Amino acid sequence: MFLGNYLIGLREGLEAALVVSILIAYLVKTGNRRALVPVWAGVAAAVAVSVLFALVLQTLIAQESHFKIQELVGGALSIVAVGLVTWMVFWMRRASRGIKAELEGRLDEALDLGPAALAFVAFLSVGREGLETALFLWTNIAHSYVSPAQSVGGALAGLATAVVLGHLLYRGGMSLNLGRFFTWTGGALVLVAAGVLGYGFHDLQEADVLPGLDAVAFQPSLLFGDWGRPGEWLQTFLHGIFNLTPTVTWLQAAVWLAYAVPVLYLFLRPSASKSASPAAPANA
Repeated sequence: MFLGNYLIGLREGLEAALVVSILIAYLVKTGNRRALVPVWAGVAAAVAVSVLFALVLQTLIAQESHFKIQELVGGALSIVAVGLVTWMVFWMRRASRGIKAELEGRLDEALDLGPAALAFVAFLSVGREGLETALFLWTNIAHSYVSPAQSVGGALAGLATAVVLGHLLYRGGMSLNLGRFFTWTGGALVLVAAGVLGYGFHDLQEADVLPGLDAVAFQPSLLFGDWGRPGEWLQTFLHGIFNLTPTVTWLQAAVWLAYAVPVLYLFLRPSASKSASPAAPANA
């Protein structure tokens, strides 16, 4: 679970760090250093709203006394989180080349409108990433069998790494192939999302919304139990990446495969090359 949350924090945090770096670099380059204050205010507000969102989720779910209601809400939020993250990784893959020009265009308009507009642009740019990250991390941590401190620690470590990488990229002290980085981390995130989706369906089974709770495909503890300490390590690793539950149902396994295989294929396949120009007409 530490590794899975680390990957989430790293990728999402670096996306937010890149957005902030672009905003700051453009303002510095155009001589608008005074506009940095509202931009940082917008970034801080986006972070605060994301943290508050996660706390509200945790508080509302924890107050539910009925087990089946908890499982129903948790399963539904897991499915929503996977949908948002899936959209995000594909959007980032498609829009990464033009995001710099898009953000700079928004800043030009905001500079004409004043500090509040600048803060709003920064808030929207970072807040979208923050809310998606908060929801996805919450669903992943809520389904963790390790201590909350370890799960949160993985996310914080990933976010801290992202901040360092973003700072180094901004300062020009590090060369990083962002396209390759987002491709590999996006692929890993798809696997994490597949586990969250499978767990979401498992929650709906426990809430009696879906059938098949007793149709068990396998139990990881029994599968790796005879392997000793290496088996425990392997089970912990697979749980962190694939969100394996103590009992994996056939529906849960089928949902995992139905999501992971086609989404990984669509995400990792090479981009369609530009159509070849039509051949010149033959001479009469």
